[in-house]
Amino acid sequence: MKFSPYVLDTSNNKVSVTIRPITHEDEALTEQDPRWQTSWLNSELKSPEHENFAACIEDEVIALASYEVWEDSLVVHIAYMESSPNSNPTIVGQNKKYTGIGRMLVGFGIKLSVDMGFGGVVVLEAKTSELEKHYVEDFKAVRLPRTLSAAPRFIIADEAAQLIFSSYLAK
Repeated sequence: MKFSPYVLDTSNNKVSVTIRPITHEDEALTEQDPRWQTSWLNSELKSPEHENFAACIEDEVIALASYEVWEDSLVVHIAYMESSPNSNPTIVGQNKKYTGIGRMLVGFGIKLSVDMGFGGVVVLEAKTSELEKHYVEDFKAVRLPRTLSAAPRFIIADEAAQLIFSSYLAK
């Protein structure tokens, strides 16, 4: 079995995704029209603690994500993830080119956690109340007690992580 990420197109067909380390060209895309919500060129996400990746369909970058390995906590922290403007619900509403991008990026975070020997445990913050609801209802995330983080923090582990991760496994 291998990790085979995918998203859904407008006809609900699975479309294979390649996830690779981010490049300078990927970062520069975020400042071109149509603009992304975040510029990745001068971001704090470029720090050495972050492992940044681009999710692509052929030559099209459909999402960027930043992960941190928290060895002292035995988790992978999903620091930030963003869909390209044509699939970002904040920008295009319901007229998204691809759906399931966030779930796929969470699945990749779970894979990183498995690869590190952390059992698939990931944590992430909800930047909006809509995301908070989405993480709980769709990912079965559990809210963690308040931390220094301003945004609510959630953990995805055990059966919830296994359900997400296993949906991307293929022979």
